[in-house]
Amino acid sequence: MPTALLLAMAFSTTVFAAEEEMEYVPALHATFWALVPAIVAIGLALITKEVYSSLFIGILMGGLLYSGFQFETTITHIFSDGIISVLSDSYNVGILVFLVILGAMVSLMNKAGGSAAFGRFAASHIKNRVGAQLATILLGVLIFIDDYFNCLTVGSVMRPVTDKFRVSRAKLSYLIDATAAPVCIIAPISSWAAAVTGFVEGEDGFSIFIRAIPYNFYAILTIVMMVGMVLLKTEFGKMKEHEHNAALKGDLYTTAARPYENVKEEKISAKGGVVDLLIPIAALIVCCVIGMIYTGGFFEGAGFVEAFSNSDASLGLTLGSFFGLIITIVLYQIRRVLSFKECMESIPEGFRAMVPAILILTFAWSLKAMTDSLGAKEFVAGVVQSSAGGLMNFLPAIIFLVGCFLAFATGTSWGTFGILIPIVVAVFQNGDPQMMIMSISACMAGAVCGDHCSPISDTTIMASAGAQCEHVDHVTTQLPYAVLAAAVSFVTYIVAGFVKSAWIALPVGIVLMLAALFALRNINGTVNE
Repeated sequence: MPTALLLAMAFSTTVFAAEEEMEYVPALHATFWALVPAIVAIGLALITKEVYSSLFIGILMGGLLYSGFQFETTITHIFSDGIISVLSDSYNVGILVFLVILGAMVSLMNKAGGSAAFGRFAASHIKNRVGAQLATILLGVLIFIDDYFNCLTVGSVMRPVTDKFRVSRAKLSYLIDATAAPVCIIAPISSWAAAVTGFVEGEDGFSIFIRAIPYNFYAILTIVMMVGMVLLKTEFGKMKEHEHNAALKGDLYTTAARPYENVKEEKISAKGGVVDLLIPIAALIVCCVIGMIYTGGFFEGAGFVEAFSNSDASLGLTLGSFFGLIITIVLYQIRRVLSFKECMESIPEGFRAMVPAILILTFAWSLKAMTDSLGAKEFVAGVVQSSAGGLMNFLPAIIFLVGCFLAFATGTSWGTFGILIPIVVAVFQNGDPQMMIMSISACMAGAVCGDHCSPISDTTIMASAGAQCEHVDHVTTQLPYAVLAAAVSFVTYIVAGFVKSAWIALPVGIVLMLAALFALRNINGTVNE
């Protein structure tokens, strides 16, 4: 009898343990409903012009769909699997630390007078609005190591210059955003290149990234479009209103939402020079590269390319920015442009400047966690795989659209890479290598396009913060521009699917883009200074 009782207890314990280990799968898993929370958040943000509540409502919708509208499960899922989980992730925490350090460095460079000195130098050589915008683009292209670093640095340095020449904050935000992800995704030495190569399993990821650059039509055409519109002095959509008000009325904001209009100017050192901006930026770039190859094992014998491909972007950028901050503080002590106390005061000031961006990022990550728990990845993977069977020549264009939609709905390029690239590699690994290169590039281009359009994208958020522009204004003015570049890119991918040559398809895309810009100029005219 005792033996039978012990066996029964052991059996029941095993059953209960098995039941506890069974993973809960929501009823709406891997269906279109998995994307609804993101769609709700994006729609509310565009309608209400308020980001924080829109994101939280999207998160709440995700929790409700996951739990089947059960109160307790909804709340625990939102906080345990959402907000707390994303803030416990070491990669996310590294990005937040990186942002705080960048904020501190931007505050330091401003307080030391480096940004103002560069602004005076640039203003003495820039004569008009076109020059101010081209200088912003050039600086954005030169800072290719990381999109976050790009957004904050370009915004801080060029904002006084573009303000002087009456370039609207919305246009500055667009120029920053359009030289962030689109430049990083075609730069072999960048945090984005490292991320992409990590997703190409079973292949030489870095070699594939290099070969995919000419096929990254959205990134290349966005740069062509941006420069073309500046030179043609034409705008369209909401941006036209913002630029008209800035150029003719001196109103840099246009809308009633002006969160940065009355920001108090920091006390600036009179001893600062251009060197107090250039050396910190150069130190930050060099230290970030060293930090990334360090995490990839470069100092343990790995080659440079291999180390960069295997790097941990979050840790590498955090380490690099930390040492960049130390070098900056030491430089300012040697040059005596700031006291040590003033340098330390810049750290919490930089943190405070990043709080809005950090809050939006946290909500955006939590929203992604909600869509992941509902099976968004599996749903999109099924869509891509079902389209791989037929219409092979149209597949790069289809993958581009799927990447756009997924990145727009989730607000993450890297997450989109992680979903789509392994699927593409699996489909084409033993088949057509050229089609695999085109399709991987279409994944990257679609992800950047969707990220560019999405109001919950971290890069879009950082571009708004860098330009000190109301976030919804940036989204609504940038969206028509991104859609135009996406439309031309889609047609170019159709051409590429048939000719299978970037050197034929890309010139076709550039000609189409320039034709569209000249047509828009004839319709909308120019923005007069």
